[in-house]
Amino acid sequence: MNEQIKQIAERLAGLRDVLDITPEEMARVCLMPTEQYLELESGNVDISVSTLHLISQAYGIELTTLMFGDEPKMSTYFVTRKGKGVAVERTKAYKYQSLAAGFAGRKADPFQVTVHPVEEETPVYLNTHPGQEYNLVLHGKLLLCINGKELILEEGDSIYFNAELPHGMKALDGEKVTFLAVIIN
Repeated sequence: MNEQIKQIAERLAGLRDVLDITPEEMARVCLMPTEQYLELESGNVDISVSTLHLISQAYGIELTTLMFGDEPKMSTYFVTRKGKGVAVERTKAYKYQSLAAGFAGRKADPFQVTVHPVEEETPVYLNTHPGQEYNLVLHGKLLLCINGKELILEEGDSIYFNAELPHGMKALDGEKVTFLAVIIN
């Protein structure tokens, strides 16, 4: 599995150790069986942003700290230069680049997300997380599945939705898609 996913898994195990949290308690927070949670800590399976979001909310840890390992320090402003945001490629299909990782106490988490094309028959991976989400397509054509509805979003299109509903996306026309995703806590 990807080195970045292994590092996230190590941060989860470290968080549990520091806060003296049992695997059973962490699994309850993540809304999954204990065995499935322990697989996340093994570093051998992908860890969804929605799961990391649940942990960040439950324990008051910045989402980007879990994803990237750095503690935000800025409280007045934080600039992310083009192409310079800390990034994690969770799977071969998705790459998340944080646009505000250095700002402490964020009320929203903005990301530039790149979705790589996959085989047409590949199903859309659905996830959920607390809060709301805003997506603005910057480049490409995106299939967004939300709560059983399929929407096609093209460059310049945007959507604001309840992130507690199952949602996921897929790049269309064999081209990668780049979009702005803002997760509002």
